[in-house]
Amino acid sequence: MKHLPIALLLGFALLVTGCGTKTAPAPDQQQNNAASGQTAPSDKKEETAKKPSKQYDKAPELKIDPNKNYEAVVETNKGSFTIQLFAKDAPKTVNNFVFLANDHFYDGVTFHRIIQSFMIQTGDPKGDGTGGPGYSFEDELKNGHLYDKGVVAMANAGPNTNGSQFFIGSGDDVKNLEGRPDYTIFGKITAGMDTIDKIAATPVKANAFGENSMPTETITIQKITVTEK
Repeated sequence: MKHLPIALLLGFALLVTGCGTKTAPAPDQQQNNAASGQTAPSDKKEETAKKPSKQYDKAPELKIDPNKNYEAVVETNKGSFTIQLFAKDAPKTVNNFVFLANDHFYDGVTFHRIIQSFMIQTGDPKGDGTGGPGYSFEDELKNGHLYDKGVVAMANAGPNTNGSQFFIGSGDDVKNLEGRPDYTIFGKITAGMDTIDKIAATPVKANAFGENSMPTETITIQKITVTEK
């Protein structure tokens, strides 16, 4: 796997589209690397305004019933969208998402990374790609679902490092992840794709690593309501 020339930023990959190539970063969590002297992108102004996020000692125990259907309605300041959760195919991941949503972990969290033709990323309480819930849990890969527009999958910093960050496919470039299926798919958008499109169309600027993915306006998750069917 080739890396973009942004030294030591974990998870940036060269994706291939059709007969040509284009560089696009994978939807990984960004991490600080003490050896490099570089830090992950951070909007200091926004960070100081945030209240401390909840942190947990360990991943939640399995409480959902994988044989039942779960749906999440996500309300943002750009509109709402609905996620069908794949409880049977990714029970640990759905259980984690339901736990964090019900504990209001995601309330006030921003979409910190936007690449319109690829994906929109959220779930980081720090808002800079380095945050999480204080624990990690295992991948649930190759569960029968494909990367496509509207897919909902976990971001990570390597194998079995899932936490709270996730992304939603907002364009056809997300299909390129089929060549690198390292991100657990745990849901899909069933309503409100217009909201996803609206968020994805937000103007962006370069982050600290030179990637044009930092939104120029704050887009926030206001509330997530999970229902069991």
